[in-house]
Amino acid sequence: MGAFVEEAALRISTPNRASNSPRSNSKESRVQVLLFDIDGTLIDAGGAGQAAMEQAIAREFGETRPVFDIPAAGRTDRAIGRDLFDYYSIPATDANWSRYVQTYLSLLPVSLREREGGILPGVVTLLERLARREDVFLGLLTGNFVEGARLKLQHYGLHDHFRMGGFGDEHLERDDVARQAFATLQDHLPEVATTDIWVIGDTPSDVRCARAIGARAVAVATGMFSAEQLAPCNADVLLSDLTNADEWLISLGL
Repeated sequence: MGAFVEEAALRISTPNRASNSPRSNSKESRVQVLLFDIDGTLIDAGGAGQAAMEQAIAREFGETRPVFDIPAAGRTDRAIGRDLFDYYSIPATDANWSRYVQTYLSLLPVSLREREGGILPGVVTLLERLARREDVFLGLLTGNFVEGARLKLQHYGLHDHFRMGGFGDEHLERDDVARQAFATLQDHLPEVATTDIWVIGDTPSDVRCARAIGARAVAVATGMFSAEQLAPCNADVLLSDLTNADEWLISLGL
């Protein structure tokens, strides 16, 4: 990715602080809300989630054929599970779904321990820096089941940084997860301006779901998509990884 990434790491749209919102000068509207994706953004779980899903299908329904052509990056666990059910022609009853989800969640911790995953570059330093600030509110915006998100983040020691989130338990589309996250956020910050919300993720879906709620987007090329592939999404900020976040944070006064 070379020079392209170096240029991309500097492509920042500076927020317009002169908002038309009547709350633009209030203390609350100045809080910067950062909503992080998990897989490919904060961590590389080494395929633990996919492996646990396939093991759950095998254990509950006896299906062991290899899975092909079911994308996972940027999607919700509910959408991936639906595609697995379709792939194996498993009746999508409430009972079958509950069996699948519970078994997946029971297998996920073992799968995480068995794989050589890790925290992605710059994540720990960034989260520790942000955690010290009273003008930053950290949350999640992920396609993971809420319990799957907890298990993954606890495995890597990151869970306690985040105060709320939007998750993939009920929704097939990430845009709907973003709307859920925004509704939950309003319980904490009722009058937060959408221009003070940032979605940080590694796929085009993360950028699109940010736009669905009027938020800003940071695309980071640490997942399945390169910086060149993410560039056409026109995120407000494009980073090679989260070690390159300084200029973006400075632009926010952080």
